[in-house]
Amino acid sequence: MSREKMAFRNGSFITEFILVGLTELPGLQLPLFFLFLSTYMVTVLGNLGLIILIGLNSHLHTPMYFFLFNLSFIDLCYSTVFTPKMLINFILEKNTISYMGCMTQLYFYCFFVISECYVLMSMAYDRYVAICNPLLYNSAMSPKVCSYLILASYLMAVSGAAAHTGFMLRLTFCGANTINHYFCDILPVMQLSCTSTHANELEVLIVAGINIVVPSVSILISYGFILSSICRISSSEGRAKAFSTCSSHIIAVSLFFGSGAFMYLKPSSSGSMDEGKISSVFYTNMVPMMNPLIYSLRNKDVKVALRKTLSRKKF
Repeated sequence: MSREKMAFRNGSFITEFILVGLTELPGLQLPLFFLFLSTYMVTVLGNLGLIILIGLNSHLHTPMYFFLFNLSFIDLCYSTVFTPKMLINFILEKNTISYMGCMTQLYFYCFFVISECYVLMSMAYDRYVAICNPLLYNSAMSPKVCSYLILASYLMAVSGAAAHTGFMLRLTFCGANTINHYFCDILPVMQLSCTSTHANELEVLIVAGINIVVPSVSILISYGFILSSICRISSSEGRAKAFSTCSSHIIAVSLFFGSGAFMYLKPSSSGSMDEGKISSVFYTNMVPMMNPLIYSLRNKDVKVALRKTLSRKKF
């Protein structure tokens, strides 16, 4: 009799999972709770504030800020997908999540992460057109084109998340139910399966590879052309300002794609899940918090919009 049939007959299929969390050391639980609670509050306030500013100020209704609006919305949503469970894990001895709750969390996590990859790619293309082909900017980045880019980003996210979750649903969980992570990520959940995961590993390599390699290579090519154009700028002050903007974007993109590649594009047996948990902290906690600072709060237009909004509120 197969293992699946034995498990079904014994009624031992998993109905809930236990989340281990970021660490099991008792002395670190409370400090980490306040640390990640503070990080989450800054993430919510920063991204929600940016969404409100862009929505209320008409001079920010441009392609660049349209993409920033969507990026902030994505960061706000996908940090909310797992952070509440993560915080609960620091204060409860046993943090459980139902099977369907785990699959739902996995789907929305994959959806928002993949959509962020392609929104970042769209932002890089927007900067490429603005710097390298400024005379064509209005036609190349028309409202219709921007809407199509965002729609394509979300469609890629829907298909990628459906593929990851669909392949996960085909697995059988009939033994261990302890996930060595603080949320239902693909690899930690897949390791608990009592059936073959070969097809899932191949699917992760293909789908995650496409959604990491295609946007990251496109971003690198865009910024290669941007840096080439910057080097031809005669004004040293103009070059310094442009380099500063590009370096901030490249740092954030490198952090997001680098940590994601480290997590998903290596063989599952080549490292422990503890390394994966540390890597995932960067793209699940740090990047959503940093994006408002990197992309907009240093921007003069956003500061002007903030002053106008506050003055209207005060009046």
